[in-house]
Amino acid sequence: MKIPSWVMLLAVVLVLHSAVVAQNPAAKFMSFEAAQPVFKAMPGSVVNVGQWMQWLETADASVRLRLESGEEDTLSNLLRFGVTFTAEYRIDDEYFLQYGQSSLVDSFAEHRARDLIRVLAAPSSNPGLLEMRNLLQRKGFDLKSSPGRIAVKRYLLENLGRMHKEFLRAREQAKTNRSQLFQERGISLDTNLWPDYDVDQQLKRMAADGLLKPRGVRKVGVVGPGLDFVNKQEGVDFYPPQTIQPFAVLDSLLRLGLADSGSIEVDTLDISSLVNSHIETARKNADRGRPYTMQLPWFSGGRWTDDFRASFSDYWQSLGSRIGEPVTPIPVPAAVAGLSTRAVAVRPAMVSRVHPIDINIVYQLLPGERYDLIIGTNIFLYYGAFEQSLARINSAAMLRPGGYLLSNDKLPEGAASGLELLMTTEIPMTGTPVITDYIFCYRRS
Repeated sequence: MKIPSWVMLLAVVLVLHSAVVAQNPAAKFMSFEAAQPVFKAMPGSVVNVGQWMQWLETADASVRLRLESGEEDTLSNLLRFGVTFTAEYRIDDEYFLQYGQSSLVDSFAEHRARDLIRVLAAPSSNPGLLEMRNLLQRKGFDLKSSPGRIAVKRYLLENLGRMHKEFLRAREQAKTNRSQLFQERGISLDTNLWPDYDVDQQLKRMAADGLLKPRGVRKVGVVGPGLDFVNKQEGVDFYPPQTIQPFAVLDSLLRLGLADSGSIEVDTLDISSLVNSHIETARKNADRGRPYTMQLPWFSGGRWTDDFRASFSDYWQSLGSRIGEPVTPIPVPAAVAGLSTRAVAVRPAMVSRVHPIDINIVYQLLPGERYDLIIGTNIFLYYGAFEQSLARINSAAMLRPGGYLLSNDKLPEGAASGLELLMTTEIPMTGTPVITDYIFCYRRS
C-alpha cells in the first residue's frame, strides 16, 4: 500500500523537529482559560473544554501540513520566474493575468516546465533545486522515466493553474481584507526585503518618539522569518536558500542604538523544519568560525516613488553593516533586468545570537514574559480572525509588560488580549498603481 505524502511529510517534520527542540525551550499549547476572551468575542467558535487540547493538536498539525502546499507555491514561483534553468520569457504578473487565455503565455509556461523538469532530473548540488526534487518525490513522481516526466509536467501546469486562480482571487480580496488574504492557501517560505525595511522604519520612529530606549531591547522574537529561495518580488533563483529577517532586525537594532551587541538575543519562532534546521546549521557553522553570507537583491528598476527609492536605497546600502562585512555578491544573470544586488558575510558571533525555536504562535506559547519585541510580517494573513485572535493573546503572554508586537497585518480588535494598537506607520511604495505598506504597532499594557 502506498503511504500518503502527508504521512511521510509529517514523519520528516517530527524527526527534524525533535533535533531542534532538544536544544531550545519547548513550546506549550495555550490553556482553555487563556482562550476565553476569544470565545466571548466569537461565540460560534467555542470549543468544549474536554475537547480543547485535542482540537489544538489537530489544528496545529493541519497548519503544519499547509507547508507542503506552500512549497508547491515556491515550485510555481520557480517555474514562473527562474532564470538559472531556462532562457524562456519569465511570467511576470502582467503575463500571469493572461495565463490560460493567451497562447503566447501558455507556451512560455510549457517551455519553462520542460526546462525545469530537465534540470530537476539532472544531478545537482543546488539546495533549492534539491528541495523541489524532494517535494516531487514525496508526492510519488518519477523524474527518471518518460511517463514520469510527462506526469510531472502535467502536475506543474495544473499547479500553476491553481496559483493563477488564487492570484486573481487575492487581487480582489486585497481591496477589502488584506489582513486575512491567505487564510486558505498553503504557507510559503518565500520572502523579500520589503518587510525588513518596513520594520526598520517603524523602529526608527519608535526610537525618535522615545518608545524604545537606547540599548533597551535585549530579547526579540521573530515569527516566521522565511527561507528565501525564489524571492517573492521577482522570483530570482540564482542564490542558495537563505533567511534574512533575523539578521536584518539584529542589524537595525544595533544601528539605531536600541540594543547592545554583547547581550542582544533573537529567537526565530517557526513551524517549518526547513527554516529551523537551516538556522541551526548556520549556528553550527558559526561555532566553527564560519560566517553566514546573505545575498541582498532588490528590484531597483521598479516603479517606486522617489522618496521610497531614496530611502530604501539608503537602507539597502547599510543593511548588514553592524553585523558583518560586505563581500562579492553572486552576479545577477543577464535575464533579470532592473535588479541590483550586494552581499554581506554575517560575523559568526552575530550568527550565534540567533536561536531557532519550533513553535506555532497561533496555538502555542513559550512560558514566561521573555520578549521586549515580537515581529511577525506576512505571517498572520495566513489565518482567519479566530486564529489571529488566539495569536494576539499568545503574543501578549510572551511579551514583557510594555513590550511591543510589530506586524504588517492588522489583528482583530474584538477579543481582550492585553495588547493595544498604539500606532500605525504608513510606507508609500509606488504611485501608479498606488501600493502602500503598513506596520501596526501593538503594546502590552
